[in-house]
Amino acid sequence: MIRIKAADGRLVASGPSRREAMRIGALGLGGLTLPRLLRAQDEAAGRGRKPGKARSVIILFLSGGPSHLDTFDLKPEAPEEIRGTFRPIATNVPGVMIADQMPRTARLADRFAIVRSVQHPQANHPAAAYWMMVGSPIARPVRDSGFMSRADRPHPGSALAKILGPTPGVPPFVMLPEAMQPNGPERSGQHAGFLGAAFDPYRINSDPNLFDYDPGAVSPPAGMKAERFGGRRQLLSVVEGTAEHLTRTAGVSEFDAYAQAAFDLISSPEARRAFDIEAEPEAVRDRYGRHVFGQSVLLARRMVEAGVRLVHVNWVRHDGGKGGQGYDTHRNHLSWSETELMPPTDAAFSALLEDLHDRGLLDETLVILMGEFGRTPRFNKNAGRDHWPHCFSVVLAGGGIQGGQVLGASDAIGAYPTSDPVTPGDLIATLHHSLGVHHETLIHDLQRRPYPLAEGTPLHTLF
Repeated sequence: MIRIKAADGRLVASGPSRREAMRIGALGLGGLTLPRLLRAQDEAAGRGRKPGKARSVIILFLSGGPSHLDTFDLKPEAPEEIRGTFRPIATNVPGVMIADQMPRTARLADRFAIVRSVQHPQANHPAAAYWMMVGSPIARPVRDSGFMSRADRPHPGSALAKILGPTPGVPPFVMLPEAMQPNGPERSGQHAGFLGAAFDPYRINSDPNLFDYDPGAVSPPAGMKAERFGGRRQLLSVVEGTAEHLTRTAGVSEFDAYAQAAFDLISSPEARRAFDIEAEPEAVRDRYGRHVFGQSVLLARRMVEAGVRLVHVNWVRHDGGKGGQGYDTHRNHLSWSETELMPPTDAAFSALLEDLHDRGLLDETLVILMGEFGRTPRFNKNAGRDHWPHCFSVVLAGGGIQGGQVLGASDAIGAYPTSDPVTPGDLIATLHHSLGVHHETLIHDLQRRPYPLAEGTPLHTLF
């Protein structure tokens, strides 16, 4: 094998054997350029892929950072200034307790696993969210992590679209109802980064709970028939053919990627059906909850049924406007959680697990419920809990995960792990493992520098 090491001795790339090199037309190292070496590595990784149990992934991202102490890792024996007023209740798994604010979820504990020892060192919202979504710390200065950049590593949905290819009739990666942008620009880690616009998520940027919900490109303009769109596409092909040289610019290339995706979606009955939330019975919509999160989670279920590979649902949070502080509960934590956070989360998460199970989809759909970090063990002067990345909980279900188990533990006040510490990279590696994609498969930036899909190790004990 041909190996490339960094100055510190760490293996950063491993190329094909001499026989593989000859197969791609390189007679010895003298004819093997670095780009060809890296391409051969990609091919070798693809050939070595083992089929996983999961076909799709749904990420439910509770933007702001949910408190582990008031959801999945309560400390009833801790002092009052730590334990709060929520009490643990029994689940349908003996010995596993969660918050009394999640009664519907408690009845389904045999279908999910709780990881109580997730940790990283980043208390900045955008940088922490990037780490949790991408599986590695952001390479740019943390102060710049509040906006997306093509220099960033890709979201797993984008990486999987690149590695596994398109999904017939529907986008491979959907983000809804919108990207995280609570008090500024859209935060890093939510698109394809250096992989380019062709692998960005399809986004509806619309509240599916509202009467004027608009799924975007999958809905043709009123009065526009399918054959007219076909004509437009032929016309666009002619125009592109006469101006082929323009596609060498990055801006035009990105436009082409979006135009291609839009035409494909408009002409796809599968996509139109998947995004049509009005097709759901009223009782089903009520069960998920008549709020933006509940209806977005319901849409996520429809997405994976239609064949979308990864759906990312953000908890909508607009500081100073609709959504208030979301899960970023620096003030009135308990009352806000009891009225605004826990009921919709409990309804949507439990309804999703029930529906996926009843439809025979849970085994092939990995569901991850997480935020960017947890909350402080002690309440602050405003009755809130502040950012705490040193120990928090993440829940995984389906996709080969064995339910009814708890991995890791925290200390007496939920401040630090006492066993089995888990990193964001481990979680993203587990995501890829569930889909049968090796977490060390390499992707490459614009300079053809190699990066593994995740900087961690799959949590094999969960399967």
